[in-house]
Amino acid sequence: MSRHKELLAPTCLTNIQVKGIETLMLIYKIFRADEWAVLRDTGQTRGAPIDVTDRFVHFSTGKQVAETCAKYFAGDKGLFLLVLDSDELGDALKWETSRGGDLFPHLYRELRMQDVFWHTELPLGPDGHIFPEGVL
Repeated sequence: MSRHKELLAPTCLTNIQVKGIETLMLIYKIFRADEWAVLRDTGQTRGAPIDVTDRFVHFSTGKQVAETCAKYFAGDKGLFLLVLDSDELGDALKWETSRGGDLFPHLYRELRMQDVFWHTELPLGPDGHIFPEGVL
């Protein structure tokens, strides 16, 4: 039986399975404006300072990204949310136990602009950052 992926519209960012068609397994990266500029302008990056220190690029799932944002980016303006298809990252993506015993995706190579499925600004509202519909 052949399976194929259905590309989701950027306004529908949930991970779902529809009638046997596998959809994207999306993961998320939050970058500050200067970190996003490096990736956008050079086409690749080793990530944020924490990524460089840890020697892998940290990502979150849709269920984890709001907590990641609150923990590491509370009150920060000028953030960007990058959306990636985890399957497209190949063997360089490892799922490892981290915060609270949850499995988090970690990329053991440079992040490339071509890896980014979609991106958007992540505005700061009065009650925290405002995520696009379907992410959380």
